[in-house]
Amino acid sequence: MPTPAETNSVPAKKRVAVMGAGAVGSYFGGMLARAGVPVMMIARPSYVEAVRRNKLLLDTVTFQERVAVEASTDPSALRDAHVVLFCVKGQDDEETARAIAPYLAADAIVVSLQNGVDNVERIRAASGIDALPAVVYVAAAMPEPGHVKHSGRGELIVGEFAGRSASAELQPPRAEQIAALFASANVPCRISADILADMWVKFITNCGANAVSAIAQASYGEIARYDESRELMSRVVEESIAVGRAAGVSMPGADFTEKWLENLAKFGDAFSSTAQDLERGKRTEIESLNGYIVRRGAELGVATPSNFALYALVKLLEDKAASEKQARPAGAAQ
Repeated sequence: MPTPAETNSVPAKKRVAVMGAGAVGSYFGGMLARAGVPVMMIARPSYVEAVRRNKLLLDTVTFQERVAVEASTDPSALRDAHVVLFCVKGQDDEETARAIAPYLAADAIVVSLQNGVDNVERIRAASGIDALPAVVYVAAAMPEPGHVKHSGRGELIVGEFAGRSASAELQPPRAEQIAALFASANVPCRISADILADMWVKFITNCGANAVSAIAQASYGEIARYDESRELMSRVVEESIAVGRAAGVSMPGADFTEKWLENLAKFGDAFSSTAQDLERGKRTEIESLNGYIVRRGAELGVATPSNFALYALVKLLEDKAASEKQARPAGAAQ
């Protein structure tokens, strides 16, 4: 007889859907598909056409392989999924959550694989969906539809917020189920005892580097090389840590910033997702990153001048790109 844990855990053959199949969702969804998990990618038409025609190309630091996945532009395609990887940009949280809510199975586990620290709260407020928070560490890009270019790392952290009691029907708890699912695909996935603290560690590093990479259109390795940009990023990170402490979050120790800058240099030629968005003329997640620090700092009485400067400059570049796109004649090359 199987044990309760064996009966209720998420086996490798259960269906997974990726809502918002960009670089992050395609990498982790692709790794699951490569291990034999049925995966449905929900994405833009160009992506769907590409993977239906040529499969999903996983171009990683250790292998290059085309992986078979299903693909659709329709959110209703996730209706049979046992696990949904929620991978849209933060600015699309509310609209996307409301779009998928009618199609979710009653026992589906939604996992937020996103930047920022308030996505789960906003998803719940918009739709009632109680998403599992996660922290993503991966350097990946989508140079063309259906082609994931992976350049470093590739692990996850999952866990429940303090005070959340798991449903009696979810045994083992859903964080354990998700960790087991990714372990079946050889994707490292740690269960956190303090997921909010882990989210903030990733969050403050995104605040520190993403906007600088975007404004300069420079790689992580480049911005970690110069004294002036290192000093700017240090100030942004220290402001962000101060906001986190004021909010009651357990924050890293005094040597964190210097160690992070040393590690940042190891990402070499990888560009931030914010830089990739700006380069393509797309909206960025700046509101969920440095913008959030500015707003939360104002609420808590913590000064955030360096974060504000980066936030203002990225917003300016976004508006400039939008104006140029609007002014471009119909049919002009892009």
